[in-house]
Amino acid sequence: MSKNTDNPAIGSSWEDVRAELFTPEEIAESDRRVAQITDNPAIGSSWEDFEREVFTPEEIAESDLRVALIGELIKARQEKGISQKKLEELSGVRQPVIARMERGDTNPQLETVLKVLAPLGKTLAIVPLRKEDGEQGLA
Repeated sequence: MSKNTDNPAIGSSWEDVRAELFTPEEIAESDRRVAQITDNPAIGSSWEDFEREVFTPEEIAESDLRVALIGELIKARQEKGISQKKLEELSGVRQPVIARMERGDTNPQLETVLKVLAPLGKTLAIVPLRKEDGEQGLA
Protein backbone atom coordinates (compact mmCIF):
# COMPACT_ATOMS: atom_id res chain seq x y z
CA MET A 1 0.00 0.00 0.00
CA SER A 2 1.12 3.53 -0.49
CA LYS A 3 2.58 5.33 2.48
CA ASN A 4 0.95 8.65 3.27
CA THR A 5 2.71 9.60 6.48
CA ASP A 6 2.96 13.27 5.41
CA ASN A 7 -0.81 13.61 5.23
CA PRO A 8 -2.49 14.37 8.59
CA ALA A 9 -5.78 13.01 7.23
CA ILE A 10 -4.20 9.61 6.73
CA GLY A 11 -1.92 9.29 9.76
CA SER A 12 0.16 6.18 10.21
CA SER A 13 1.51 4.02 7.45
CA TRP A 14 -0.03 0.62 6.77
CA GLU A 15 3.03 -0.99 8.38
CA ASP A 16 2.45 0.99 11.60
CA VAL A 17 -1.24 0.08 11.70
CA ARG A 18 -0.44 -3.55 10.94
CA ALA A 19 2.12 -3.65 13.75
CA GLU A 20 -0.47 -2.31 16.21
CA LEU A 21 -3.25 -4.67 15.15
CA PHE A 22 -1.40 -7.95 14.63
CA THR A 23 1.23 -10.04 16.40
CA PRO A 24 4.60 -10.58 14.71
CA GLU A 25 3.57 -14.18 14.05
CA GLU A 26 0.35 -13.07 12.31
CA ILE A 27 2.30 -10.57 10.21
CA ALA A 28 4.86 -13.22 9.24
CA GLU A 29 2.08 -15.63 8.22
CA SER A 30 0.34 -12.94 6.19
CA ASP A 31 3.63 -12.03 4.50
CA ARG A 32 4.22 -15.71 3.72
CA ARG A 33 0.79 -16.01 2.09
CA VAL A 34 1.29 -12.83 0.08
CA ALA A 35 4.70 -14.14 -1.05
CA GLN A 36 3.04 -17.34 -2.28
CA ILE A 37 0.54 -15.33 -4.30
CA THR A 38 3.04 -12.83 -5.64
CA ASP A 39 5.50 -15.52 -6.73
CA ASN A 40 3.09 -15.98 -9.63
CA PRO A 41 4.57 -14.03 -12.57
CA ALA A 42 1.06 -13.43 -13.87
CA ILE A 43 0.35 -11.29 -10.80
CA GLY A 44 3.58 -9.39 -10.23
CA SER A 45 6.43 -9.23 -7.79
CA SER A 46 4.88 -7.42 -4.83
CA TRP A 47 1.64 -6.60 -3.07
CA GLU A 48 1.86 -3.10 -4.53
CA ASP A 49 2.07 -4.55 -8.06
CA PHE A 50 -0.90 -6.80 -7.37
CA GLU A 51 -2.84 -3.93 -5.81
CA ARG A 52 -2.22 -1.68 -8.82
CA GLU A 53 -3.36 -4.45 -11.17
CA VAL A 54 -6.61 -5.11 -9.32
CA PHE A 55 -7.67 -1.76 -7.84
CA THR A 56 -8.03 1.76 -9.19
CA PRO A 57 -6.01 4.55 -7.54
CA GLU A 58 -9.25 5.82 -6.02
CA GLU A 59 -10.02 2.41 -4.49
CA ILE A 60 -6.51 2.20 -3.07
CA ALA A 61 -6.79 5.71 -1.58
CA GLU A 62 -10.19 4.86 -0.08
CA SER A 63 -8.80 1.67 1.45
CA ASP A 64 -5.78 3.53 2.84
CA LEU A 65 -8.08 6.12 4.44
CA ARG A 66 -10.32 3.44 5.93
CA VAL A 67 -7.32 1.60 7.41
CA ALA A 68 -5.92 4.86 8.82
CA LEU A 69 -9.29 5.88 10.32
CA ILE A 70 -9.85 2.54 12.03
CA GLY A 71 -6.24 2.47 13.16
CA GLU A 72 -6.64 5.88 14.79
CA LEU A 73 -9.92 4.79 16.42
CA ILE A 74 -8.25 1.71 17.92
CA LYS A 75 -5.24 3.73 19.03
CA ALA A 76 -7.44 6.36 20.73
CA ARG A 77 -9.48 3.68 22.52
CA GLN A 78 -6.37 1.86 23.73
CA GLU A 79 -4.65 5.10 24.82
CA LYS A 80 -7.67 5.91 26.99
CA GLY A 81 -7.67 2.36 28.37
CA ILE A 82 -11.28 1.85 27.29
CA SER A 83 -12.55 -1.61 26.43
CA GLN A 84 -14.94 -2.13 23.55
CA LYS A 85 -17.65 -2.90 26.12
CA LYS A 86 -17.00 0.39 27.96
CA LEU A 87 -17.02 2.23 24.63
CA GLU A 88 -20.45 0.69 23.99
CA GLU A 89 -21.69 2.23 27.25
CA LEU A 90 -20.19 5.62 26.42
CA SER A 91 -21.20 5.79 22.75
CA GLY A 92 -24.43 3.82 22.54
CA VAL A 93 -22.92 1.72 19.73
CA ARG A 94 -23.09 -2.00 20.53
CA GLN A 95 -19.81 -3.77 21.28
CA PRO A 96 -20.17 -6.29 18.41
CA VAL A 97 -20.52 -3.36 15.99
CA ILE A 98 -17.39 -1.75 17.44
CA ALA A 99 -15.53 -5.07 17.10
CA ARG A 100 -16.61 -5.42 13.45
CA MET A 101 -15.50 -1.84 12.78
CA GLU A 102 -12.09 -2.48 14.35
CA ARG A 103 -11.63 -5.70 12.35
CA GLY A 104 -12.63 -3.96 9.15
CA ASP A 105 -15.54 -6.35 8.65
CA THR A 106 -18.06 -3.58 8.11
CA ASN A 107 -18.39 -0.25 6.36
CA PRO A 108 -19.98 1.80 9.15
CA GLN A 109 -22.21 4.77 8.54
CA LEU A 110 -20.82 8.20 9.30
CA GLU A 111 -23.21 8.62 12.25
CA THR A 112 -21.86 5.42 13.83
CA VAL A 113 -18.24 6.50 13.41
CA LEU A 114 -18.99 9.88 14.99
CA LYS A 115 -20.80 8.24 17.93
CA VAL A 116 -17.79 6.03 18.61
CA LEU A 117 -15.23 8.81 18.21
CA ALA A 118 -16.95 11.35 20.52
CA PRO A 119 -16.27 9.54 23.85
CA LEU A 120 -12.65 9.16 22.73
CA GLY A 121 -12.38 12.93 22.39
CA LYS A 122 -12.07 12.65 18.61
CA THR A 123 -14.05 13.72 15.57
CA LEU A 124 -13.60 13.73 11.83
CA ALA A 125 -12.19 16.67 9.92
CA ILE A 126 -12.33 17.52 6.25
CA VAL A 127 -8.84 18.40 5.06
CA PRO A 128 -7.26 18.54 1.63
CA LEU A 129 -5.64 15.34 0.42
CA ARG A 130 -2.29 15.54 -1.30
CA LYS A 131 -1.09 13.41 -4.16
CA GLU A 132 2.36 11.94 -3.77
CA ASP A 133 3.73 14.62 -6.12
CA GLY A 134 2.44 17.36 -3.79
CA GLU A 135 -0.69 18.33 -5.76
CA GLN A 136 -4.06 18.35 -4.06
CA GLY A 137 -6.50 15.57 -4.85
CA LEU A 138 -6.76 11.87 -4.08
CA ALA A 139 -3.48 10.20 -3.21
